[in-house]
Amino acid sequence: MLSLKWRKQGINFDSISGKLKIMNRTKKKNYMLAFHLVLSTAILTGCSNIEGRHNEKTGQQTDIVAEKTDNDVEKGITFQDGNGNVVALNDLKGKVVFINFWATWCPPCIAEMPSINELKAKFGENENIIFLMVDVDGKHKKSQAFMDKREFNLPVYIPHSEIPKEFLSGAIPTTVILDKKGAIAARIEGGRDYSKPEIVNALKQLIEE
Repeated sequence: MLSLKWRKQGINFDSISGKLKIMNRTKKKNYMLAFHLVLSTAILTGCSNIEGRHNEKTGQQTDIVAEKTDNDVEKGITFQDGNGNVVALNDLKGKVVFINFWATWCPPCIAEMPSINELKAKFGENENIIFLMVDVDGKHKKSQAFMDKREFNLPVYIPHSEIPKEFLSGAIPTTVILDKKGAIAARIEGGRDYSKPEIVNALKQLIEE
């Protein structure tokens, strides 16, 4: 059952097809339908974002934000790479941004990592999409060693500012996808196979907007 907020937005769930349907919406909103698989096939596991607290949740669907949020949400949010360089989300407008909040001790985070690596590889050197793998523990050296050992080509960052609840509300892995205007196009909690064609196509559609 969708929330009243969703229904007021004109977003309905077709129980037969298992897809979200957006009624009387402009073409600009149609890309959100491409994320229907993320919602309709989710049987997931998540961890508390506190190290050592796995607190796994199973058999639950993802949380997904289907309507765009205020573009001001990302203002002031920054991340830092291993060389001390700071990246501000506000400076990444004009690009699609894929942010994954994770930790090296979180089993669902580890399980989905190969698919994220595969997803990034599908976009090659495309400069219109940015991937940020954010270690919520702030342990860059440890998380980078994790990536190197598995030969994942995924850029590691740590939080440099407070992360608002609109991005991270308490469980990892959490993935946030921002459109070119810096608004949240999707927020997904729990493990996911990001190599699926539906997700690749949804990101391509965001890039083309």
